[in-house]
Amino acid sequence: MSIKESFAKFNFMDYGGVARIASLGLCVLALAFILLRGINWGLDFTGGTVVELGYSESVDLEEIRESLDDGGFSSAVVQYFGDSSTILIRLNTPEDVSKQVLDLVSKDGVDVDLRLAEYIGPQVGKELQEKGGLGMLLAILMVLIYVSFRFQLKYAVGAIVALVHDVLIILGFFALFQVPFDLSVLAAIMAVIGYSLNDTIVVSDRIRENLQTTNIEKLTEVINLSLRQVFGRTLITSLTTFFVLVCLFLFSGDSIRYFALALMLGVIVGTYSSIYVSSNLLIMLKLERSSDISQRLEKEGYK
Repeated sequence: MSIKESFAKFNFMDYGGVARIASLGLCVLALAFILLRGINWGLDFTGGTVVELGYSESVDLEEIRESLDDGGFSSAVVQYFGDSSTILIRLNTPEDVSKQVLDLVSKDGVDVDLRLAEYIGPQVGKELQEKGGLGMLLAILMVLIYVSFRFQLKYAVGAIVALVHDVLIILGFFALFQVPFDLSVLAAIMAVIGYSLNDTIVVSDRIRENLQTTNIEKLTEVINLSLRQVFGRTLITSLTTFFVLVCLFLFSGDSIRYFALALMLGVIVGTYSSIYVSSNLLIMLKLERSSDISQRLEKEGYK
């Protein structure tokens, strides 16, 4: 039995009330975690030192970490950069400490080359925080304008609430577990905005089409029909993307792992919100058929 056949009679909106409570609860919890625990800003936003070292042979990251721990840099993030003979070290320090780091991680009989030593000041990090937040706000504003123009304002409100819902839950998760939030995570959240919006537009377009082409009277029934029609496509797309991200999360370095984690969360909550958050909002806002469609239905004996 295909996915489409399995959900041919499934009533999504039967769980609309539960979904509203769950979404509201998750958003409140996420906001509480953000306010109480705060975001664990990464080096890109707080300032610090980035050091790239090239060795004449492969090196063990655990040995490098132990050397840095002994030298007082226990919070250093160490990862391979390209191959096992090149490493990248990120340090949340208030000043440039690249020379001290080089002395600590030098190995007897192994040549080491300092390829990059870059210090990011706290002011630069502050500017990145502001620009990152502004970027997300502009993205949401453009979504509002586009969906309002492409559909109508009520669809746009549903799409925006779904996007805010998705971003808030991801930020709440990162705040709860104090996962470092760097530029790669910000990029992932921007990607989630696009991904979630795409799913929401697919659902909204099908709802609008069914409002125009069917004689179904109740809005909830139109939305149920639309969700059943697109659910197979949504589920397959989401699962395919999710499995790829799981591989990235399991087999990549720290920087890519956090990026993959944010996207994994985004795929899950984005799929959920495109089905329940935006659609629920359309019901709450009492979406109506356009006047020309309403007139046609009245002539055919429908109200």
